Amino acid sequence: MNVTRPEVYTIAPVRAPGVFDLRMPVHALIFDLDGTLADSLTDIAEAMNSALAQHSLPPHPVDAYRLMVGNGVTMLATRAIGPKASDPALLLSVLDAHHAAYQAHAHAKTWPYPGIDAMLATLVERKVPMGVLSNKRDALTAGLVAQRFGSVPFLAVRGERDGVPRKPDPTAAFEMALALNVLPANIGFVGDTSVDMKTARAAGMKAIGVLWGFRGREEIEGAGAHHILSKPDELLALIG
Repeated sequence: MNVTRPEVYTIAPVRAPGVFDLRMPVHALIFDLDGTLADSLTDIAEAMNSALAQHSLPPHPVDAYRLMVGNGVTMLATRAIGPKASDPALLLSVLDAHHAAYQAHAHAKTWPYPGIDAMLATLVERKVPMGVLSNKRDALTAGLVAQRFGSVPFLAVRGERDGVPRKPDPTAAFEMALALNVLPANIGFVGDTSVDMKTARAAGMKAIGVLWGFRGREEIEGAGAHHILSKPDELLALIG
């Protein structure tokens, strides 16, 4: 992939090959949750480390979880457990323990990233249709959004659900487009990982990567980001 890297790199478009027209205006937005709107890494890590400890498995530093999250809680547990995750009974038990520990935290150490609240408030003023799509379990996704972003009138909030493929499969993104009542080509999909960029590309949406989350520029560029943001308020310039 050929990528243009200007001297000052904020919301300059990444010139990746493909059929997507960067001139298409963005009329609506779908946000990833963890690592995009909310810094939830510590709560996720502490809950999983608690679950590992209950099964006499070694914990991981909080920062190590940056590369474990993004593909749903089952993959998170698989990566955290390591080779022993091939034991289905152990995997299920750790998942149950993590779920209990995470619920007990009640997002105590999870907060919006700096600048997110102000950016969302401006989008609400502009009447931009918005939704949240996460690979976190659906009930946990709804709970976190309600607790930390309760004043934002998201038109749809979805997490991992039985019978619906997780991101990067575009199925849930298409559902969100229907809820927002906006064509996919006019929706910006905002996220911090390759999973989010691949979801956007698969759904025919504008892939907007952010640098303040769990991963980095190399990953989101490599996954085909159309734009990369270094600060939340840079998103406002992309709204048509």
